[in-house]
Amino acid sequence: MIGRWVEQGAPEGDPARKPKIPQFPKGSRLGKPDLVVKMPTRYQIRGDNRDNFVTMRLPFSMPRDTFVRAFEFVPGNRKLVHHVNAHLVNYRKGRPRQLLQGPWFSEAGEHNMNPLGELGLGDTTAAGASLTLSVTNYLPGSNTPLYPEGLGGFRMGRTGDILMHHIHYGPTSVDQTDSSYFNVFFAKSPPARPTYTLLLGTLGRAPVVPPLIIPPNTIKTFHTQFTLPADISVLTINPHMHLLGKTFLAYAVPPSGDTIPLIWIPRWDFRWQYFYTFDKMLKLPRGTTVHAEAAFDNTGNNPNNPFKPPREVREQGASMRTTDEMFQCIITMMPYQLGDENVSLDRSEFR
Repeated sequence: MIGRWVEQGAPEGDPARKPKIPQFPKGSRLGKPDLVVKMPTRYQIRGDNRDNFVTMRLPFSMPRDTFVRAFEFVPGNRKLVHHVNAHLVNYRKGRPRQLLQGPWFSEAGEHNMNPLGELGLGDTTAAGASLTLSVTNYLPGSNTPLYPEGLGGFRMGRTGDILMHHIHYGPTSVDQTDSSYFNVFFAKSPPARPTYTLLLGTLGRAPVVPPLIIPPNTIKTFHTQFTLPADISVLTINPHMHLLGKTFLAYAVPPSGDTIPLIWIPRWDFRWQYFYTFDKMLKLPRGTTVHAEAAFDNTGNNPNNPFKPPREVREQGASMRTTDEMFQCIITMMPYQLGDENVSLDRSEFR
């Protein structure tokens, strides 16, 4: 049928049955934000053909403290922004400060483990501030998770910074700029139940077995697993690998012995790393073992292989360079409460 349609010159069908063009909100996938926090100025990206890891603080000021349902990161330069890990710095009342005083970015690199110090903020307690980790994270293709009112969320002070540690820019041969920003969506009430992150694999609570070393001209599979010490409710799962990723599988085995499928990606795409949200919260009981398996293709048949000819690629500690490798299974969860398995996570029902 499609072949005949092409041979006929691909004529238009019945115009009366044409669906309406969808309307997308400008500058957001979630709708109209309550607050937009921008970079003080455009950031200049050097054309040095290297991965660049930059720590930034985007200051904000509001009339009063509030509660936030979601922080949405919007990349300005979509070709170069690879990932962002964003935290929230709240300054206490009675500690006035010049929001734009001092540097707003540091180019100390991916191994900068003291972002506040690099930006002249020092220890948060001494500076009269509090730090909330991982208020949002971004990867190519990802949507900001949005949960029903009362699940997740954060307190946002009157003054503070959204701290990016790090924002990762991919290699470029020419100088470019970036003007990424955050959309902030306020909550109607204080968050009743915070979310937590369970990280398996690279830098996580369970090691990669065998060690993540991929010899040239091989396709190799690795595994990580973790046994839960308590009942949890799972909201999202986010697989993460780099350019050599080929397949990803995660499943859970509870004490009953049944297998609970979590995610299966038969054709990994480095440019599409999604936070997959379950239709309803998924209960995993205490004693459940979560397994993740990933295959990596370090052959010349992998068009994404950064090395020609292939060379050994491995996990390099905390290195996030695209030419190194990572194997992570990132689970967003909260302690289980009776009835969680009936809570819908379909964002169309509560947006």
